[in-house]
Amino acid sequence: MTAMKIRVQLPVSGLECGLSEMEASVQTHVRRYATQVLRPLGTRLDRLPAAAVVQEASEYWQVFAEFEKLGLTLETLLQLPDVERGRLLAIVFEELGWGDAGLAVALGAALIPGIVSAQNGRLDMLARYPGRLGCWAITEPDHGSDMLDSSGHARHPGTQHGRANCRVHLDGDRLWIDGQKSAWVSNGPSAQLAALFCGLVDDHGDDQRCVVLVPLDAPGVSRGQALDKIGQRALPQGEIFFDHVCLPRDHLLADAQQYAAAEYAVLTQANSLMGAIFTGVARAAYEQALAYAQQRRQGGVPLVQHQHVRYRLFHMFRKLEAARALARQTLLFNHSVSTPALQGAIASKVTATQTAFELASEAVQMFGGNGLSREYPLEKLLRDARASLIEDGCNELLAIKGGSLLSATDADA
Repeated sequence: MTAMKIRVQLPVSGLECGLSEMEASVQTHVRRYATQVLRPLGTRLDRLPAAAVVQEASEYWQVFAEFEKLGLTLETLLQLPDVERGRLLAIVFEELGWGDAGLAVALGAALIPGIVSAQNGRLDMLARYPGRLGCWAITEPDHGSDMLDSSGHARHPGTQHGRANCRVHLDGDRLWIDGQKSAWVSNGPSAQLAALFCGLVDDHGDDQRCVVLVPLDAPGVSRGQALDKIGQRALPQGEIFFDHVCLPRDHLLADAQQYAAAEYAVLTQANSLMGAIFTGVARAAYEQALAYAQQRRQGGVPLVQHQHVRYRLFHMFRKLEAARALARQTLLFNHSVSTPALQGAIASKVTATQTAFELASEAVQMFGGNGLSREYPLEKLLRDARASLIEDGCNELLAIKGGSLLSATDADA
């Protein structure tokens, strides 16, 4: 008797059950955009000098023009029921990450000023600055991932955060901004609007913080050189300088008393989207490895016929599905409750970025020497994934913060 062989062909979205008609349609359209726009443009931008990426004639600007045609604006997303928005964000940003990690981060960062405005009940600001490319200006020369930890979860006992490099001074119905943000501001060289997380000078001293919405065409704003880096080169990052920039006081989105809640909310959203983006990067690496193993012959047979290659492919698949499940469940949960769980968002970001790096490295190894060649996409995937272990909070600090949230008691809140 011949044993019956059963094989289930999984869809691109893996073990995800039952997308709605709307979700399936959006997934199809975003995948087409990722295939036709993000992946080829990301490859070409990766090979340009950093300064050339944001020049007026650069293809970089097509990314946003073509994305706009999809109709997935922040205003549209905010009109959806919370749970539906959470599910859709997971689908959309996985596809964007599959297309190109750096450009997916650029598209996510572009939404941050609007997200922060909405989270702080300032929808009027969305109407005042419609359609502007945004950035999240938080990292500073003297303060990196610790800018995401005003609660002090990861701070050495008995120490203080230290003076901010960029500070706001409140003066009646105006505010004044002086200082700088570091070269790691995503979209820093290209953004038109910033969600500025910075120090606050008031009667309580310099250790306060606040959030200000800053149009980057305001007098006194200038930029540094675009950062030259090994990974996510399609994502422009660079310094922003503020020289006595004056704005109406109503641009203050969160004062010292509101800052901790604003930081918590935006980090939760950003880490959740990072989880979805780098699930897409992990998927891209796995798909490249699987396709290559089926085509490349070694030892007289396709690679996939070798037992150890099958073993490695299975563990790549296992890790990918675990990262995807956590990314989607985190976004779904955090859009279903009144107060989202930052520890869940951190878990998703750390899991997906680590998985993307591991799978890209495994895929390079499976490609052998070809994996090191720029003729193939693996070396770029590896460089892009490596950067993700640091951005939006390095994974080590985030893990300490997440562990502190898990072990906190009511008295610590």
